[in-house]
Amino acid sequence: MDLLIFGDTERSPELRHELPLQVGDPFLYAEVGGRRVAVVWSIEGDRISVVEPSVEIIPSETISVDDLIEAGVDFYEIDATHVVRSVQSLGITRASVPAAFPLQVADALRAAGIELVPDQGLFDLRRRRKTRLELDGIRRATRAGEAGMRAIAELLARSEAGDGGRVVDGEPLTSELLRAAAEAAFAELGCRGDDAIVAHGAQAADGHHQGSGRLANDDVIVCDLFPRELESTCYSDMTRTFSVGTPDPELVTWHEHTREALDLVRELVRPGAHGAELWREVCRFYEGLGYSTGLSRPKGTVLREGFNHGLGHGVGLDVHEAPGLSRKGHELIAGDVITLEPGLYRHGFGGVRLEDLVLVTEDGYETLTDLPYDLDPARSVVETAR
Repeated sequence: MDLLIFGDTERSPELRHELPLQVGDPFLYAEVGGRRVAVVWSIEGDRISVVEPSVEIIPSETISVDDLIEAGVDFYEIDATHVVRSVQSLGITRASVPAAFPLQVADALRAAGIELVPDQGLFDLRRRRKTRLELDGIRRATRAGEAGMRAIAELLARSEAGDGGRVVDGEPLTSELLRAAAEAAFAELGCRGDDAIVAHGAQAADGHHQGSGRLANDDVIVCDLFPRELESTCYSDMTRTFSVGTPDPELVTWHEHTREALDLVRELVRPGAHGAELWREVCRFYEGLGYSTGLSRPKGTVLREGFNHGLGHGVGLDVHEAPGLSRKGHELIAGDVITLEPGLYRHGFGGVRLEDLVLVTEDGYETLTDLPYDLDPARSVVETAR
């Protein structure tokens, strides 16, 4: 079946995978009869030809909508009609499209008799085996993430107990300060990530709480960093849990068990392994230690304690993409880049999570993340510096 994507390469990962360069205005990409075609402004077409010479460029200026402009047709209708005329010029009558294909454009194409078949699985599969450029970008983003984590650990290690909470360099130590240190480290390596998670205390029980406020003198901090490399627009993703002062003994035990869970499941990663089964293995491990998990959670109930989320997800042009590693998932293939992120939580109390980024190779896996796991941030800084 023919294939259509309409969008820009900054916001459409499907299009960015096909054409690895920045094109900020929407345009049409098609695969039809063995041809790869971009209907795009001629200036952008020149740039695309340098990066992907196999793509046939049809300047969008050559598909006229002057008659519509002269007739005073609504601006938004003109764009959709231009896409219709472009698709008709290629002889396409039926095509697969990604789930995020624009609705207005889809309506116009269908009204013109062109059948569109949403098939996100097809586009996900095309993206799962990372290209060399994408994998290089993921590795660079990972180095930036590690630098950000070291910057956080260094501040935590230098902090001291103070009146009302931790202090560093004479200032209150807050989630915001730690996040800013990580962001500065990202920027030095050509990345950005201003939505990183640095959650302390009870905030850490919510896996997506960004974190805010001053750290307590005795506290545990979950740091989940997912910088995006600007050149490739690829992400990394990693989590470490640190403590300051004297951590609660229960959280120390959770950390030990979560490290064991991560080590256990990593050894199961290989092509053909199923993401759902990897999640079940971690659930069974935790349940053997007496924790609650989503595996045995009664249907329709909310799990507020234990291992209450998926094991991981794919990472690439999106920070969350296929394959899935949870109650529902995918069979792994060589070229997948996935996270492994077991964790334990209790609502209102706190949490622990560890997360590595892993490349599925032809015969197993390669761990892309290179960071120690120690709760003590001082040891983490020292071990990373070696």
